[in-house]
Amino acid sequence: MIRNGPVALLFHAVFIGFMLAPLVLVCVVSFTDRAFLSLPSWPPSLRWYHALAENADFIRAFRTSLWLGLASATLAVVLSVPAAMAIARHPARGAEPVRAFLLSPLLVPHVVLGVAFLRFFSGAGINGTFVALLVAHVLIILPYALQLVLAAAYGVDPRLGQAAVSLGAQPLQVFRRVTLPLLMPGIASGWLLAFLHSFDELTMTVFLADPGTTTLPVRLYLHIEETIDPLVTAASSLLIIGALVLMALLDRLYGLDRLLAGKGR
Repeated sequence: MIRNGPVALLFHAVFIGFMLAPLVLVCVVSFTDRAFLSLPSWPPSLRWYHALAENADFIRAFRTSLWLGLASATLAVVLSVPAAMAIARHPARGAEPVRAFLLSPLLVPHVVLGVAFLRFFSGAGINGTFVALLVAHVLIILPYALQLVLAAAYGVDPRLGQAAVSLGAQPLQVFRRVTLPLLMPGIASGWLLAFLHSFDELTMTVFLADPGTTTLPVRLYLHIEETIDPLVTAASSLLIIGALVLMALLDRLYGLDRLLAGKGR
């Protein structure tokens, strides 16, 4: 087994510190009691967290982002499961072109997608609605969910389903009791990754949102345009904590090592 030397360990420590420093700084600044970005004095203040809780625009934007992320991630996973099973089980029947087509949104810049969706939804008369945002978000997060579900689907032995059928199980029973539990780690990780991408999406959403469907990233962007105060750092700190909680929950339920191993197949 190869062991890292002191130079490699030092390099890794510096690299991790460099990556985490901005996040830690944002969290620290959020506890200031001043009206501008600065390091907090002692004792730390919750002034900007109280201000965030009383800001109706941010609360409304958070609810919109939450419902949009839940709905779009769920729809993306529902679409990914049959697509992944078809691609994994029938690789010789045009599966690769289908996979490339479903992953193609990754190749298009989000600003281009935003302009295209703006013209399309404006022509359809639904631009600025929740439905339009939902359709757009499902399209851009589907590749993330598909990749992880597909990694799990490649690991499902088709002989397990055949054995269940030979014992009298119906196709729906085979899927519910054999296939779905084996796919669940990929489904859970794909759903989480899709949800985080949907919740964090700004570039495309800014073209499609209106005052009634403003998401939290768009609300933060508009707030920064108007003023720079620690309110944004308080919101960002809560988002960082929320992402860590979701990752810890996923690790508790399925194990991140297992999920990453599945992704590497």
